[in-house]
Amino acid sequence: MKKLALVLASLMLAGSLTACGGSGAGKNGTLNLFTWEGMFPEEVLAEFEETTGIDINYVNFDYDETMLMKLQAAEGGDYDLVIADDYIIETAIAEGLVQPLDKAKIPSIGNVNPLYQGQFYDPTDAYTVPYGAGVQTIVYNPANVDAEIKGYADLWDAGLADSVGIISNYRVIGGMALKVLGKSYNTTETADITAAGEKLNELAPNIRLIKDDYIQDDLISGEIDAAVMYTSQVTMAKMTDPSLEIVYPEEGIGFGIMAMFVPSKAPNADAAHKFIEFILDPERGAKCYEYLGYYCTATASEEYIAEEYRGFLTLPAELDREDMEMIQNITPEADDAHIAAWNAFKGLCE
Repeated sequence: MKKLALVLASLMLAGSLTACGGSGAGKNGTLNLFTWEGMFPEEVLAEFEETTGIDINYVNFDYDETMLMKLQAAEGGDYDLVIADDYIIETAIAEGLVQPLDKAKIPSIGNVNPLYQGQFYDPTDAYTVPYGAGVQTIVYNPANVDAEIKGYADLWDAGLADSVGIISNYRVIGGMALKVLGKSYNTTETADITAAGEKLNELAPNIRLIKDDYIQDDLISGEIDAAVMYTSQVTMAKMTDPSLEIVYPEEGIGFGIMAMFVPSKAPNADAAHKFIEFILDPERGAKCYEYLGYYCTATASEEYIAEEYRGFLTLPAELDREDMEMIQNITPEADDAHIAAWNAFKGLCE
């Protein structure tokens, strides 16, 4: 669930909160924040600095794997607070790169929605606080698509030739084919993954583009008629064009969570805990989720989310939670099978 900046304001953030330090530590030190670009409104970060006297050194990474390699190289040091995806956090915890939270320093921890707690990557919530969640969603333009789309399988319809866009996460898209075949996202049976790859190859004539960034713009402009998107992109698309249809695939929902954690040798763990508490303020959190575009993971913030956003930033009540499956780490052999299938599929789409 790679984070995608919602607005151009994120570019302003990079200018005001440098990725490699700045004018020096604040009177109460520095918070080294390590995450994707554009994860917080600039005004919220500036308020934290002003309120606490702690400067923020905002360091960006592109992919979760990049974050993990840098954290491994630093042996759990260098960074005070990291926000990353669920599956990579599981690995970081297993490698001893994450320290348990001092919850006495986070009195607002009760504001977190229990739905997003107790997950596979941190079953006892000892290490993490969720910050945004999402599902892989189909969005299409009913004015340009003759048939009603109800699930992933409908994307194979010949009427969608050269008109579908998909994100470039091989586990998500390979998982889509697995779900069409009635299998789990997390199967480790290489035969099932190979079969899903063959099924995916049949989709190639319908694929117009494969990209992570700003795929919602291609749907809005009419470059594509249907797309598999991340939640933040769905929010942007629907806010721009309310006539677009959102589909929660009937085969089952791929679900993911981003979470905050403190590295094992964080230089300023106290600042990290202060920041987590700061963000868990209900009104402040609502501003963050409106900016972020992913599902709000703090129940206390939901009532403060503006009406125009509320339908997009909370998990739809009609979803069957039992049909939701989180994409998890799998065996190296299974992952290799996914990569081989993905590369073959991309070759057919070029």
